[in-house]
Amino acid sequence: MIDHAIELSVAEQCRILEISRSSAYYESTREEDNDLALMRQIDELYLERPYYGSRRIRAELSTAERPLNRKRIQRLMRLMGLVAIYPNKRLSTPGKGHKIYAYLLRKLKIVRANQVWASDFTYIPMPHGFMYLVAVIDWYSRKVLSWRLSNTMDSDFCVEAIEEALARHGRPEIFNTDQGSQFTSTDFTDVLKKQDIKISMDGKRRWIDKAIAAYYTSLSC
Repeated sequence: MIDHAIELSVAEQCRILEISRSSAYYESTREEDNDLALMRQIDELYLERPYYGSRRIRAELSTAERPLNRKRIQRLMRLMGLVAIYPNKRLSTPGKGHKIYAYLLRKLKIVRANQVWASDFTYIPMPHGFMYLVAVIDWYSRKVLSWRLSNTMDSDFCVEAIEEALARHGRPEIFNTDQGSQFTSTDFTDVLKKQDIKISMDGKRRWIDKAIAAYYTSLSC
């Protein structure tokens, strides 16, 4: 975009293009490239052992030639939205003012398709960053009914995924999610209410539901 062969100075070209001078000199650093490569390794290890936290991941990926700092692993895992799967507090946070629904699957025997659907997120590595994948899953058959990719964790692509699943596969009796802000938003819950679908949300001690949903979501890619 900036042409160093013409008579106009870099500052003047930046003014015309309405960009900052710093962006004209910016180049991707070696450290950023190394982070992306490490994020892919973390993701591969996490998919194999989702119960690994930052300590175990650091120990697995560190070598004598490349010792890794745990704080770096923690930073990248936060960026990727990865958390070790075990009982923990506040893994998913509802949006302010969003309604939380009761958990309806306790002691429920799931014996047929379209009885219970579920939805969750996972992280997909890309050549220059990552995307978020949401999938709608039939709890009985474990079939992925629909999915969407997004570079932001808003509710729009979650709504698109559930609308496609309903259009293609009918409607479930119950739809179960965690208490993330995307699933507690009125945009998402209104779609379920209009179809007279019972809304269920994971509560305390239901981390295993999220683990199963996250696993089958990862298979959809």
